[in-house]
Amino acid sequence: MKTFKNLTFILLATSLFSCSSSKKEEIAKMSIQVKAENDLLQRDNPVKFTLNNPTNTSFDSIQFYYSNKYLGSSKTNQLSSKLTTPLGKNELKAEIYSAGEKYAVTQEIVLHNNKPPKIYTYKIKNKYPHDNLAFTQGLEFYKDTLYEGTGRNGFSSLRKVDYKTGKVLKKIEIDKRYFGEGISILDNKVYQLTWHAGQGFIYDVNQLEKLGTFKYGASKEGWGICNDGKNFYKSDGTAKIWMLDGKTLEEKSYIQPVTHKSLSTRLNELEWVNGKIYANTWQKDGIAIINPESGAIEGLIDLRGLKKENGNAAQLNNEDLVLNGIAFNNNTNTLFVTGKHWDTLFEIEIEER
Repeated sequence: MKTFKNLTFILLATSLFSCSSSKKEEIAKMSIQVKAENDLLQRDNPVKFTLNNPTNTSFDSIQFYYSNKYLGSSKTNQLSSKLTTPLGKNELKAEIYSAGEKYAVTQEIVLHNNKPPKIYTYKIKNKYPHDNLAFTQGLEFYKDTLYEGTGRNGFSSLRKVDYKTGKVLKKIEIDKRYFGEGISILDNKVYQLTWHAGQGFIYDVNQLEKLGTFKYGASKEGWGICNDGKNFYKSDGTAKIWMLDGKTLEEKSYIQPVTHKSLSTRLNELEWVNGKIYANTWQKDGIAIINPESGAIEGLIDLRGLKKENGNAAQLNNEDLVLNGIAFNNNTNTLFVTGKHWDTLFEIEIEER
């Protein structure tokens, strides 16, 4: 009798394992279809989710989640809903309940903003001389003095500049192991990123004396950085802008800048301007105006044609003939922009087209 019971248990366990394994194989063939107006997924607009079930697998119910936020449940394979946040690329999940077991089908989707960005153009107010040996990676004003971070291994530096004359007032060289990137000033300290080294440097704002370093977290590279007076915002070449604690430099969260139809990447130099993040995009002739809470790109400044005004444009290769460097002067309420190895710093006014 004992042998018979053991055999029964083994057969039952084998049967359950076989059923469970079979169910998992069926679930693996499922996918989620997302249908939105004009096939463009935008926040607050109606969207229908359909669980494609090619093997007609039976289930009791389905619960849908977006970025771990519960959307609703269904006894069928469909659910209609609206997505609000977060914008950008996030996980859509269908949790399938069947015979007391739970299974999951996931895929990534991109949620866009529901409004196109406003388009702005510019008017040149002034032109100032700029050191054309500077591979500009970061610009920022502090008490009417322009601070500039430059890049490339062996040529990276941090400097204070008289922006009207272009004269370098003070300059420190960065160790040739490091490729300097964006800068930001907070609480009388200058914070400078490096590209691939996984760390940034902290300096005294007056003497440019090095005070310490800080490590990156999940963001592996350093591109651009700005601050809102409390927290930092850091780009890393991906679709993310990370928010860092202003005291500890710990990465707290991130946004993903999007327009009404695209996800932005390769955001470079950053500047905080009147509650928004202004961002250069590598190899693009413009500036994105980004909502720091949602990531929505609310405006685009078209700067095409500005590089032709640069005095040494004819001597630069395509890699250097690109915009990089945004500084907002609170005293003049104007933007200052330049590029890598440009010999001109432009003061511009922004106008809506």
